[in-house]
Amino acid sequence: MNNLNYYEKRDLDNQKKIRKIIATLPDFCYDYFIGIENNSSSLTRLNYAMDLNIFFDYLSVILNKEKQFINLDDLNNIKPNQIEQFLSHLSYYDIDGKIIKNGEKGKARKLASIRSLFKYLFNHDLISSNVASKVQTPKLHNKEIIRLESDEVSRLFDAVASNNTFSNRQKAYDLNTKDRDNAIVTLFLGTGIRISECVGLNIEDFDFSQNAFKVTRKGGNQTVLYFSEEVAQALKTWIKKRSTLNLDENEHAMFVSLQKKRISVRAVENLVKKFAKEAAPLKKISPHKLRSTFGTNLYRETKDIYIVADVLGHKDVNTTKKHYAAISEDMRKQVANKIKLNCND
Repeated sequence: MNNLNYYEKRDLDNQKKIRKIIATLPDFCYDYFIGIENNSSSLTRLNYAMDLNIFFDYLSVILNKEKQFINLDDLNNIKPNQIEQFLSHLSYYDIDGKIIKNGEKGKARKLASIRSLFKYLFNHDLISSNVASKVQTPKLHNKEIIRLESDEVSRLFDAVASNNTFSNRQKAYDLNTKDRDNAIVTLFLGTGIRISECVGLNIEDFDFSQNAFKVTRKGGNQTVLYFSEEVAQALKTWIKKRSTLNLDENEHAMFVSLQKKRISVRAVENLVKKFAKEAAPLKKISPHKLRSTFGTNLYRETKDIYIVADVLGHKDVNTTKKHYAAISEDMRKQVANKIKLNCND
């Protein structure tokens, strides 16, 4: 286990979680997960497993039988409207006293998981029809793009640099983590990497002679990204601080916690939210919103959506267009003064 890198450990943890969930599902689900293993990531399969667990919990109530004993004949008898009823059920339901709500995005993801299962079973002649394919995906509405404006970015860095707004306990932590936190925030805003990509970085992934670093994208592919001198200086300051922490010689993580181990995704989320609350109190800023800020700024500078897609690691440029709708707003502002109504001017 100690010889595994961050991504291998993460995949192993996901595999364990998947197997634990599969053990509670109908037997045919085991074959399904084996069947999709070579064409999907462990995180995708874990999401499918969690979604299908909710679906079969619902069916067990409807069919009045334990979910492990739900069989293929039961699925053959399911009608499209029953899956639609399940999607309606997802709007608001109770699990052990905890209220769970799903919006259109959550419903769409769970329907995709159900469709994947039914497609597999149908293609392998295990069910007579694929009723899930007849259910329409909930309409997804574009949400307002939340990002930081330039003055808010400045206030964010001011919050990282100063601990005046924090409690005494927070100040004590901040003295030990300020350089690390500044490097993380600078890296997010200067490169647009994902939070999982940030957490997975190792010291040896960086080459300051080229101001470049190697990042492992979603799906496991690796690519080299470049950063500015401003980002380089923030990273070098942190690396100098890191070298004084007496870390275990086997700890290669670029960013570590106060426990001198690789920082967690949750810890990074919390530190970004802590500083963003001071910089933009009316906005819910997460690491992904810093990624959105970078993407928007990069387009404003380059006017090239394909460059933005490449740097952000989007396989489909339409994903980039969808996430950075502010781009079209900028374009509208630019062309507004192009039309001359008075030809004598």
